[in-house]
Amino acid sequence: MRKMTGDEWREFLRAHPRSAKVAVTRLDGRPHVTPAWIDLEGEHIVFTTWHSSIKCKAIRRDGRVSICVDDDRPPFSFVLVDGTAEIDEAADVRAWAARLGGRYMGEERADEFARRNGGPGEVVVRVTPTRVIGEWDVAEPNEPD
Repeated sequence: MRKMTGDEWREFLRAHPRSAKVAVTRLDGRPHVTPAWIDLEGEHIVFTTWHSSIKCKAIRRDGRVSICVDDDRPPFSFVLVDGTAEIDEAADVRAWAARLGGRYMGEERADEFARRNGGPGEVVVRVTPTRVIGEWDVAEPNEPD
């Protein structure tokens, strides 16, 4: 197992379109975790969500989120991000829906996902990381000190 550098965890998130798991806290304190398609823009992790989803309501109330992205193939690697999320009211939701749809489903389907996920009611979320942990090759033995 080896810790990722800042450049490495960013490249890990960019390299392959792996689903992220976004965790928020419900109003009653229970955790809520949902998958999301993500991309990076500068230092921000960006995704879209429905305006009345539990995730969106929790972010509006308390912007703290945790995001986990993992490679589920041996020897297994992962990135955990704690951060502060904000709803970006000025963002072009349709453009982000196309970008994410193209990233995860192929560029030939980007317009389809722009129509499907880029309409009224969908919002763009930007996460500013406050703490990041990334590990390569979790199933490999530790190197001796």
